[in-house]
Amino acid sequence: MSALLDSLVQFAAAHAGWAYLALFLAALLEAVPVVGSLVPGSTVILALSALIPGGELNPFGVLASAIAGAAIGDGAAYWTGRRAQRRILSAWPLSNSPDLAARAEAFFLRWGTWAVLLGRFVPPIRAFVPVTAGALQMTPRRFFSVDILAILIWAPAHVLPGVLAATMLERSHATLHHWLPVIAGVVGMLLLGVWAYRRWKGTPTSA
Repeated sequence: MSALLDSLVQFAAAHAGWAYLALFLAALLEAVPVVGSLVPGSTVILALSALIPGGELNPFGVLASAIAGAAIGDGAAYWTGRRAQRRILSAWPLSNSPDLAARAEAFFLRWGTWAVLLGRFVPPIRAFVPVTAGALQMTPRRFFSVDILAILIWAPAHVLPGVLAATMLERSHATLHHWLPVIAGVVGMLLLGVWAYRRWKGTPTSA
């Protein structure tokens, strides 16, 4: 995996246009049920974000690509679930991961609207929450108002660590206190993800 990421980063450094497309697809595929639990989208975003300090990629382009991919992916999954209704939760491809699908449904039933926000920061369940929200008939207004907020928090939380790591390597003389606000924000997002993951793991599979 590390060799593949290294190759991707090297290619992206020389071909910015393809890099933005890769960021878009990485974020989009994470919202696809089952596929999203296999695609290392977050890792790709973190790795390519490290190209921002060197000027190979534009920070606004990186954020826009990740946000657009996540929004379109979540939206497509939500509307698919809403049209198919509850039967989609036991249909292919969700039927290939019945335990994850059941946990996603239980997580959603327990936390309601909050599940949309928290689920975006939990990789195993992130791919199942939008389709589950649609299948259980959460209104579009409620879903998208929370989902867009979650994405706007999630994207910088994935981009900033890559930028921070690359910048600190390039500027070894930088002092820690300059980065404390950024580090605090990233740690806060990580803690939120860990908390949400533990709550999800503790959620029973039956509603």
